[in-house]
Amino acid sequence: MTFYNDIYPFYPLQRTAFIVSGRLLTIILVFLMLAVGLLLILPGIRGKMRVFWMFRIIISLFIGVVIVALNFTNSWAEARMTTNATYKSFSNAVIQAEVGLHVGLYGINVTLRGNPIVQFNETINYNEMFSWHDIVEEEYEQALVKGLPNPILYIVEKFTLSSPCGMIFQYRQSGRFASATLWTAFCCWMLANILFSLPVVLYAGYMTMATAAFIFFSMASFSTIMNVPRCVFSIGEDSFVTEYSHSFWLALATGLLCSIVGIFVVMLNFLMPEKIKAAFSAGFDSCEVEDQSCREGYLNSVFLNGDINLPVTPKVTPECL
Repeated sequence: MTFYNDIYPFYPLQRTAFIVSGRLLTIILVFLMLAVGLLLILPGIRGKMRVFWMFRIIISLFIGVVIVALNFTNSWAEARMTTNATYKSFSNAVIQAEVGLHVGLYGINVTLRGNPIVQFNETINYNEMFSWHDIVEEEYEQALVKGLPNPILYIVEKFTLSSPCGMIFQYRQSGRFASATLWTAFCCWMLANILFSLPVVLYAGYMTMATAAFIFFSMASFSTIMNVPRCVFSIGEDSFVTEYSHSFWLALATGLLCSIVGIFVVMLNFLMPEKIKAAFSAGFDSCEVEDQSCREGYLNSVFLNGDINLPVTPKVTPECL
């Protein structure tokens, strides 16, 4: 069988590579619109409280968008290497490319980028998404039919049920528990924002600390993949193993931020409860707002003491007329 313009006859043309998750992009846009809407009310807030409200809105939305986005990112663990490997099946063509494996809570993302990107009159730039919440074997079979390059097929095969490495069981279970605890942290974050708007700032601080705790629980759940013997990926003459990546460290930073905010609010609530309530606009009158003075009033002491003697008016009957 001959080739036509260096395209293999049994394989379709190279499809457009996966770039970014649509869910992740939607989450970012929703939180950006929410942030813009909340920041529009800042001109109506007087004095120094405007700066406090701005930081409060930014920090709160940052925590919320990170918690939700971490469920859909593919960078909890990563591995990269540059190697020489065979390009596709039934061919002896060897390419030099950068191979990458990106692990998320719902699946993996395998990248293959040529060095240089154009080799054998073809653009080598693949970015394929595989979800283990679906049947991995079916996605692997579809990848075989599409004729994806050998390095991508080799990595995906490690995550099938028939692989002796058993990576699918490790990553799928840890990802499920990590995702569940992250959604619980998101619920705690929502309750904390509601409680901050009520005169119960202490419980809002406790819920912020609970948010941090569940974020740490998700990290601990995902970290269980490192406690078992890790499978080594060997492509060509090189090999690599996965390590923690951006999403994992971002979850750690967000958890520490929630811990600091929660502990700070709880401490201030015990040290200066009235001021902390006033700072969060809870439990104070409108007269306590900055740059607004209350007018002096006069109390009727006679009315308060109950010494009210109304004049008695004799009852007039028709007979007296």
